[in-house]
Amino acid sequence: MSGEARAEKIRQPMPFQLSLGLRATADQQVARFHRERDRRRLRAMAASVVGAGLLVALVLGVVGLKVQQVRLSYRLDALRTTRTELEEANRRLSVERASLSSLGRIEGEARTRLGMVAASQQQVQLAREFAAPSATSAARLGERTAQAPPAAGVQERVR
Repeated sequence: MSGEARAEKIRQPMPFQLSLGLRATADQQVARFHRERDRRRLRAMAASVVGAGLLVALVLGVVGLKVQQVRLSYRLDALRTTRTELEEANRRLSVERASLSSLGRIEGEARTRLGMVAASQQQVQLAREFAAPSATSAARLGERTAQAPPAAGVQERVR
């Protein structure tokens, strides 16, 4: 194309300009096709994108922390419920142990299940540690130890 044809083409209005009733000059049409990049504007846009990204990351971090807090709150409630149930079971078991270890119940079970009877006074002998020291008990103790044969394999040492 020659320079005149190009100038003719530039002078012709574009269809959207005709619909608006506008006529573009040659300088405006050339400016439309050639645009210089504005580095300040690019830096500003990059900074705003980075800022928006940081803001989104911050918001997502806060939301994540809140979700974790709610999750831990539910777990804490479940653990408290479990602890309460276990404490109640422990109380029940303590009461059951106390009732099962009562001497009256054990004596009753021994009489009914095993057919045991209460010992008579002649069958009961108190150990030395529990007997009160008296002259008669000391005499009886001396008689018993004198009558008892020495245990097998036990040798007396004499000094």
